[in-house]
Amino acid sequence: MVRIGDSLKDQRVFITQAKDFMGPVLCRCFQDHGARVIADESDPSDVSTFATSIRAAVEHEPIDVVIANLAVPSPITRAHQVDDAEWRSVFGALVDPLPRIARGFLPGMIERKRGKLLVMGSATALRGQRNVSSYAAARGAQLSWVRAVGVEMALHQIHVNLIAQNFVENPTYYPPEVQALPAFQERLKREVPLGRLASPEEDALFAVFLASREVNFFAGQAFPFAGGWI
Repeated sequence: MVRIGDSLKDQRVFITQAKDFMGPVLCRCFQDHGARVIADESDPSDVSTFATSIRAAVEHEPIDVVIANLAVPSPITRAHQVDDAEWRSVFGALVDPLPRIARGFLPGMIERKRGKLLVMGSATALRGQRNVSSYAAARGAQLSWVRAVGVEMALHQIHVNLIAQNFVENPTYYPPEVQALPAFQERLKREVPLGRLASPEEDALFAVFLASREVNFFAGQAFPFAGGWI
C-alpha cells in the first residue's frame, strides 16, 4: 500500500505556464508531495518554443502527469463586438495548446498504459455570464475536449480530467487589487454560497489528489471547484 505522503513520490510532473495562473502554487504543492516537477515557463501558444519544451521533457525519461495550466486574462466584450482578433487570441491561448500537449505526451503514456493529464479549466464553461463570450467559449471547448479525449484514453488506462474552477485566489484573475474592491466583496457574498475565495493551496491540493497514484477511476470528468457558484 502506498502511503499518502508517497502518492506522488518520484513522479515526473510537467506543468505548463509555470509562472502564471495556478502555476506557482501547483509547482510548490506537487514538489511538497514528492513529485519531480518540470516547471515549463514557455508560451504554450508559441508552437515552436512549446514543442521544444515538450521534446526536452520526454527525451530521457517518461512524464507521468501533465498539468495543462492554461490562462489568459478574460476580455470583457459584448458578444456583438467580439472581433476576429480577440476570438483567435483567446482560443490560441486556451484551446490550441491542447492537441500539442496530446501529440507530445499521450503516445508515451499509451505505450506504458498509464499516465494522467489534468486541465486547469474554468467554471465559466458551466454557467452563463455576460460579456465574456470568447473566454467562455474557449473554456467550454477545453471541457468538451477533455470529455472526448478522456473517454478515448481510458481504454489505455490514461486519466484525462479537468478542474472547472472559479473564485480561486490567483494572480491572473483575482489579484489583491481585485479582491480589495468593495464591488467584488459584494459579488462574493451575492454569488458564492461559501462567501469567500478559495485559497490557491486548496485548488492545488485537489489537483494533487486527482494526480495521485491511488486515484484512478475518473475519465473525462469536469469537477466544479467554485464554492457552490455552480
